[in-house]
Amino acid sequence: MSIGLIVVMLLILGSEFVNGWTDAPNSIATVVSTRVIKPRYAVLMATSFNIIGTFFGTEVAKTIGTGIVRPEAINLVTVGAAMVGIVIWSTAAWYFGIPTSESHALVAGLAGAGLATGGPSVLLWSGWSKVIIGLLFSSVIGLAGGFSIAWLIRRTCQGLTRGNGMRLFNTLQTISAGAMALSHGSNDGQKFIGTFTLALVLGGVLPEFHVQTWTILLCSGIMGLGTSIGGWRIIKTMGQKMAKLESYQGFAAESAAAGSILAASALGIPLSTTHTINTSIMGVGTATRLTAVRWSVAKEMAVAWILTFPICGLIGFSVALLLQKIL
Repeated sequence: MSIGLIVVMLLILGSEFVNGWTDAPNSIATVVSTRVIKPRYAVLMATSFNIIGTFFGTEVAKTIGTGIVRPEAINLVTVGAAMVGIVIWSTAAWYFGIPTSESHALVAGLAGAGLATGGPSVLLWSGWSKVIIGLLFSSVIGLAGGFSIAWLIRRTCQGLTRGNGMRLFNTLQTISAGAMALSHGSNDGQKFIGTFTLALVLGGVLPEFHVQTWTILLCSGIMGLGTSIGGWRIIKTMGQKMAKLESYQGFAAESAAAGSILAASALGIPLSTTHTINTSIMGVGTATRLTAVRWSVAKEMAVAWILTFPICGLIGFSVALLLQKIL
């Protein structure tokens, strides 16, 4: 391995660590905020199921590694520059407790850095079309799914006493939180695994793009470490500031989000776990009443989502240009 490849690999792992800070906590935010599971156990569950989820196929990893930019038209500088953008932007957002999309940061960073090192022809429509479809999954389907499940529960479970209802949905939410963590690993966890594999190909370690088992274990473990160290800020924003949830609402939001993400993963569609669970929570809140959602907090998140593409793209482009001149 060259020094350049080692540096890029460390940057990818750094980005995966930040992903654990800012994105993985989304999978357990609602179950912590409803006090169904204590934070330390929720983090342990999220880490375990995220690792399991990363073994659920490699379609998303292939999309990121071979479908966003042409592998033959880029180099290690491209990948390293993209990672710098992710670390800078996501760490800043984490500091203010704002959940960001590492999915969008990654594809934007790769695109920006790719334009700097390979020109416009480096972009591949096959992968970007899936990114656009992912926006539909994470926004429309997440919102509609959360609203529909919460509405259905309110209509069908009115006869339950509060005590029986809490016992039922506390159990169901524990299961749905596990499913949410599993789905996060199957999609978000795969993205940096794909990037890591791409770096190994560009560095000459692998002859072709093929995800290695040790790569999956390494990346998922680093992501779990990030969640355990810095995830609470995001958990607080997602589970407490945006909407006050009961256990049945947490179950509805997690179920809608997990279903959307797992379906997208099976199709190789990279989507934002942050967007999906956020919009699901909004849908669950509006099923009760519009004022149940703190729209000022939702607005802050939306602004961060919108800014992610241009900022990470610009950082990736600028860093790639600078590194090319230096090297």
